[in-house]
Amino acid sequence: MSKISAADVNQLRKTTGAGMMDCKKALVEAEGDFDKAIEILRKKGQKVAANRADRESTEGAAIALVNDAKNKAVAITLNCETDFVAKNDSFVELANEIAAIALNTNSKEELLSSSIGDLTVADKLIEQTGVIGEKLEIGSYETLEAPFIGSYIHAGNKIATIVGLSASVDGSEEAAKNVAMQAAAMNPVALDEAGVDQATIDKEIEIAKDQLRQEGKPEEMLDKIAKGKLGRFFKDNTLVNQDFIKNNKQSVAAYVKSVDASLTVTGFKRVALG
Repeated sequence: MSKISAADVNQLRKTTGAGMMDCKKALVEAEGDFDKAIEILRKKGQKVAANRADRESTEGAAIALVNDAKNKAVAITLNCETDFVAKNDSFVELANEIAAIALNTNSKEELLSSSIGDLTVADKLIEQTGVIGEKLEIGSYETLEAPFIGSYIHAGNKIATIVGLSASVDGSEEAAKNVAMQAAAMNPVALDEAGVDQATIDKEIEIAKDQLRQEGKPEEMLDKIAKGKLGRFFKDNTLVNQDFIKNNKQSVAAYVKSVDASLTVTGFKRVALG
């Protein structure tokens, strides 16, 4: 049997991130063959991933990334099981590395099949599951294209948002970031009224009617009053109609137009942990 040196074990540990004892066992099993030892550790990762498949991965890192041209962005979450792992610098680095790859993809499936080093992203997550001992997975995946895009990542990487504007003008960068912060803080259900799905509208009208009945309002008045309440729902829950958090005397749409009269918000995406 080949002699396994401490230097060999250390090199394998640096290459894979696996624990010292795991690396030593893999090298012994591989009879000193470095590539075979890596494969053994990867197989261990697959086994660990299978064993932890039913575990909840509600912690992690939310990342937003915009391309150099400021016209395409991605927001993803790399999920893990514990806050301890989520706060680890190497985990956040991995999340950012995967987000950079995601910026050149158009779906989660395409991202998972993309290369990261000599592995696919999917295989990298399996490998790291074996190294870390926790289930890792891509949770949310959102992309956005617009003439100008800004982003915001909330402290601790718990929430990430990307916001599209109709043009690149003086002040676009600050405006996009401010609106992205708004989306992070206020969690709107849609960009505007047109973006709210009919099921949500029907549900809000029914809730309003039930409340009005309990207040003793006549049945024939319910539709009219409920539609008025729906208007309030749109104001509170659609991004461009919300009060701007930095100046509640104006809406988000009005704030953006104060930067440039022709400027509008064209879209947003928000990803969050938990």
